[in-house]
Amino acid sequence: MKYNRIFTIVLDSVGTGSAPDAAKFNDEGADTLNSVALAFEGNLEIPNLEKMGIGNLREKPLLGIDAQEEPLAYFGTMTEQSIGKDSIDGHWEMMGMLTPDVDTFPNGFPVDLIDKVKAHTNRGVVANKPMSGTTVIEEYGQHHVETGDLIVYTSGDSVFQIAAHEDIVPVEELYAICEYVRTLVNGPEYTLGRVIARPFIGNNETGFIRTDRRHDYALQPTDKSTLDILSDNGFKTIGIGKISDLFAGQGIQLSYHNKDNMDGMDHLDEVMTQDFTGLCFVNLVDFDSKYGHRRDPIGFGKELELFDTRLGTVLEELKADDLLIITADHGNDPGFSGSDHTRELVPLLVYSPSFIGVGNLGRRHTFADVGATIAENFGLAGTGMGESFLKILE
Repeated sequence: MKYNRIFTIVLDSVGTGSAPDAAKFNDEGADTLNSVALAFEGNLEIPNLEKMGIGNLREKPLLGIDAQEEPLAYFGTMTEQSIGKDSIDGHWEMMGMLTPDVDTFPNGFPVDLIDKVKAHTNRGVVANKPMSGTTVIEEYGQHHVETGDLIVYTSGDSVFQIAAHEDIVPVEELYAICEYVRTLVNGPEYTLGRVIARPFIGNNETGFIRTDRRHDYALQPTDKSTLDILSDNGFKTIGIGKISDLFAGQGIQLSYHNKDNMDGMDHLDEVMTQDFTGLCFVNLVDFDSKYGHRRDPIGFGKELELFDTRLGTVLEELKADDLLIITADHGNDPGFSGSDHTRELVPLLVYSPSFIGVGNLGRRHTFADVGATIAENFGLAGTGMGESFLKILE
């Protein structure tokens, strides 16, 4: 065993340029990091990511982000093999599984499915179309408050989202509704990746605001993931953020819910004080939910700067037998059209204080290389998907 503790941080939606198959997703030209750097006119301050080698990932460096002659970390990019570009696709693939063929609903959900929701809840349904999560509550929030109708919407991904005001539909009731909907979309007629509860507060005058009590109900994993393999063999598996939700709790022994990214980093700081052998898997969703979907490159960049500051503490606290992996699950270019995720390459930065050399990990063929590396480190066979880069690390 080379490393006792592995910390894998997923910067949700922080892509680094169009994937080779971006055209299939109408995402040619999408480049999340580039859009953010351009919006900051070369003044994006992410010194820790920069010294780790985030500027070394591309032939043409990001505006204001220099490539390092001697970066702190091994660096590279990863290409996604999953057929989707949602969080569940990216995270499952990292842990050595591909998601099954799931349904999307570009024209809204079918009448029979909506009718079942109405009958079960004794509530009406409004929207029922692809929309941004903030736009949908702006447009339908007051109607919902006045009628109690559920705000149902989707996106380009395989998601069934239900927004409800916490004073109109108590959060526990909303969760129960989503649990029921989950039973309707597990196949074979309809198979969805996620059902998502989206509570909000506020009023028509001051505006409606989503709260941090979101909950994701993911499709049950179709096979054992690297998380299961670690857990089954006596290694600790810790999830921070929506990790446990994305795997329907499977393979996660301890889970922390994040109020926001900085709360997630507080949880990471806490876990770093713990003595364990295994994996801490972290998702920081605010880049995606607060800024990517809203096409807000300035907010996105400011959140990256906040993360980078906290990353400095993580780097200081790492032990010689710790390994840090920083990556992403997909893109969500805040300078691109629409409001959906974008099919992009994702960064791969890998660091341990024990390194005596660093280098280019190249373009990895699949996100599953992360899981394969983690499994090999703990002397396990893994899922059979992905190629470990453990032996490259020195």
